[in-house]
Amino acid sequence: MSPATKLIIVIVGLLSIAYAVWYFLPWSMSHRENMMQSGSLNIPQFSAIALQGREIFNENCAKCHGENAIGTNQGPPLLHNIYNPGHHGDNSFLRATESGVRQHHWPFGDMPQQPQVDKDQVFSIVRYIRELQEANGIFYQRHQM
Repeated sequence: MSPATKLIIVIVGLLSIAYAVWYFLPWSMSHRENMMQSGSLNIPQFSAIALQGREIFNENCAKCHGENAIGTNQGPPLLHNIYNPGHHGDNSFLRATESGVRQHHWPFGDMPQQPQVDKDQVFSIVRYIRELQEANGIFYQRHQM
């Protein structure tokens, strides 16, 4: 590979990272602030499984993903269309807790694995997230690349 090609790859990579920071971080911050200030977050009547999931989420996930999954400065909002079931299926949450996740949508860094959360707990968390998403207009959309 020529030095010019390497330079182009580096420049494209840096521009991609800059774009991601420019696009996602301000949205996440302003969206979170708007939801908190306007009270526009809809909290549904959760099913029994989702209520269990909310407790487990608050104990293990909220530190980074925020109360009611609206995100923090340490982790992205799961109450975002990127996490609709057509793009991130239920099993992606299980894989994330079992193996961790490399940074790919957001500039927060890699998510470490969460071995303290077992499979049944993950699916309770997913039920909580899905019910919260649906109450806020996030539904299945087929992912297209």
